[in-house]
Amino acid sequence: MDDNKLYKALLKSQEERRQHKAQPGEARSEEQFRKERPFAGTQRRIPDLGPIVTDAADHRPTVYDPALSLGMIANPKPWTQQQLREKKIIYPGMPDKRVMDAYRELRIQLRNRAGDKGFTVMYSSLGNDSGSVLTAYNLASAFAMDAHTSALLVDCDPHDNALPALVSSKMGSGVTDYVADAKVDIKSILYPSGVDRLTVVPAGTRVSHAVELFAAARMRDLMQELKHRYPDRCIVLNTPPIRRSTEARILERFADQIVFGVPFGDVTAETAAECVDAVDPQKFAGLVFQE
Repeated sequence: MDDNKLYKALLKSQEERRQHKAQPGEARSEEQFRKERPFAGTQRRIPDLGPIVTDAADHRPTVYDPALSLGMIANPKPWTQQQLREKKIIYPGMPDKRVMDAYRELRIQLRNRAGDKGFTVMYSSLGNDSGSVLTAYNLASAFAMDAHTSALLVDCDPHDNALPALVSSKMGSGVTDYVADAKVDIKSILYPSGVDRLTVVPAGTRVSHAVELFAAARMRDLMQELKHRYPDRCIVLNTPPIRRSTEARILERFADQIVFGVPFGDVTAETAAECVDAVDPQKFAGLVFQE
C-alpha cells in the first residue's frame, strides 16, 4: 500500500470511529471536557514522501511521521482487559468511567500547558511512602491512548519494586545501571509495557548510589536522548516522595512540568503548600488527590 492509500485508509478509520456510538459505561473524551489542543502532527497533511525506510539498527523510521512511526513501537505481550482491571491500569471503555475521565482531564491540562510539542512530566508523591508508580503508569497510559502520541514511563524510584508487576515483559537493567556503566546500551533499558505505544524504563539495580547517579552528566544525556528519540513523545518521570528524598529534587531539572500526588489523610494543607513553594513555579502543574 502506498502512502496516499494508507493516508486515505487512516482517514476512513478515524471517521468510522467518530461515527461509532460509545457502549454504555464507556468513557468518551468529548463528554464534559474542554477540547484538547491539537498535538504535534495531528493537523498536518501527510506528504507524499515515497516509501518509508527503516533503519534496521534501531528500528526508527528515516522519515518521521507519527501515524506510521508510532505504530512500530512493539507490544509483544499486550495485557488483556481482565488483566488491566486486576492491575488497576486504565483503558478505554473501562467500567469505572470516573477514573478514566479523571486521567483524561489531567492529560488535557498537561497537554494544553505544553503546547504542540513533546514534554516531560515529573510525578512525585507528597506522602511518606513510595508507591506512586501506579499513578505515574496510568498517566503515561492516558497519553499513549492517543494514536498520534507515544509515551514513556521512566521510573526513577529505586526504592519501590512495584513496576515489574505492571509490565508484561521481564525487565533487567534500568536507569541507574545505564548511568553507572558506559557499556550499557540505551536500547537495553527500554521495555514494552503491555500497553500499546507505552514504553517503560525501570529504575535499575544500583540503589545505594542513586543520588550521585541521577546528578551525573550521563543521566542528563540519557534524558535528552529519550526526549528527542520521538518528537511526539510524552515522558512521565516517576520519582521518590519529594518530602523525604534528595533524588526528587535532583530530577526536577529534567521536567517541563511537575505534578504532586496527595494521599488522602496523609498530607496537611501546610505541607502541600511548602512542597509547592519549593519547586520552580513555572514548572508546577497541579495536585492529584488520591483516595
